[in-house]
Amino acid sequence: MYVPTKIFLTKGVGIHKEKLQSFEKALRSAKIEKFNLVRVSSIFPPRCKVISRAKGLHHLTAGQIVHCVLAEQATKEPNRLAVASVGVAMPSDTNQYGYLAEHHCFGQNDDKAGDYAEDLAACMLATTLGIEFDEDVHWDERKELWKINNQIYKTRNVTQSAVGHKKGLWTTVIAAAVLLA
Repeated sequence: MYVPTKIFLTKGVGIHKEKLQSFEKALRSAKIEKFNLVRVSSIFPPRCKVISRAKGLHHLTAGQIVHCVLAEQATKEPNRLAVASVGVAMPSDTNQYGYLAEHHCFGQNDDKAGDYAEDLAACMLATTLGIEFDEDVHWDERKELWKINNQIYKTRNVTQSAVGHKKGLWTTVIAAAVLLA
């Protein structure tokens, strides 16, 4: 049975006349281009530890199949703001699983996109834990509820944004949570 024990967060930007090569450059910027990435859904494994990207990359070999939660956004429109974010919500009880949430959009700044991705992950975890909350309440208020409730230990995000290239080249942004055994 494969259950990841470590996770690292990374992000990147790529610009190129070809969309695929723009994506490849974003992967290079994030330092994960040499792996065979397999996108997975949104579970933060029990007893999983967040480590630095440098430590995480040390555990990997070129060509290795690597599972990740990946958010990506691309634009060819000059000056259009593209954003990709992955939110993380970790439970206080490390034997419980948490959530990862991808968010990709246009026009949001890093703070708003990151907060939105964190909120998505925290809301999914809260419903799993049976925490009652009002979905119409602003994220900042819900974040306080999570702290007071003490069942959600921590939320965080990794977010990358970029403005579309002025000459209409493809601009791709990615954010990823990379899972390791």
